[in-house]
Amino acid sequence: MRAEAIAVGIGKALAVLLILGWSLGPLVFMVMSSFKPGQEIFAVPPRLAFEPTFTHYRALWQQWQVFFDGLINSFIVTAGATVVVVVASTLAGYACSRFPGPTTQRSVLFLIVVRLLPPIVITLPLFGIANLLRLNDTHLVLIVLYATFFVSMGTVLMRTFIEQIPKELDEAAMVDGASRLTILWRIVRPLSRQGMLAVAVFVIVYAWNEFLFAFIFTSTRAKTAPLVISEMLGSLSGVDWGVLFAASTVQLVPILLFVMLMQKHLVAGLTGGAVKG
Repeated sequence: MRAEAIAVGIGKALAVLLILGWSLGPLVFMVMSSFKPGQEIFAVPPRLAFEPTFTHYRALWQQWQVFFDGLINSFIVTAGATVVVVVASTLAGYACSRFPGPTTQRSVLFLIVVRLLPPIVITLPLFGIANLLRLNDTHLVLIVLYATFFVSMGTVLMRTFIEQIPKELDEAAMVDGASRLTILWRIVRPLSRQGMLAVAVFVIVYAWNEFLFAFIFTSTRAKTAPLVISEMLGSLSGVDWGVLFAASTVQLVPILLFVMLMQKHLVAGLTGGAVKG
């Protein structure tokens, strides 16, 4: 039995290592390649020992200033979409939780169905509308699209989380003369903070890395970092893989650090709404 338990443990450890290698291997290769001399990036066999160089990062700064403009655009769009989704999802989640009924149930079902639609299905029809309203190539159009795409999931998550907050707290506050908005701001908001953080993390990760909407609805002024990286792949002068990996690393680091810092709040937010109080 002991030998069998050891074999099972070894099997599980190997499975975890394989999953980690599959998931982290490309990221490790990308980051290491951004510091390798150009001729060593695709060397066979791969060289793990090399003298790091910042040549690719200097070339990125000198030749692709538009990439850093794209990072600023990505930050603006991500921040705007996150604020809209968190506020709208909290309000909608509170309404669905505190005013249950056939209408709210159908609304939640409709949100789930909309969330299941592939983005490309609504992208092309929306292009003409955005062009008519002169919203193409603006931060606003991306903020609205990203918020619309994620407010459904955020509403379902916030409804589940707010349902764990006793309604007696609302009733006690109303007896004291508090309005619904006061209750939402002073009671529900602090107690559902972790759920709001979980929603924010999902939106930030999506908006920071999104490509399809940015590709179709922007061209110059509101172009985001992922779109600029795609332009590096199609450069007429050929692909400079070192610069490309440097740009991908710069684009990856902020979101990776953010997710690592918010990991505890993310897990607490997701599990908090799943446990019945």
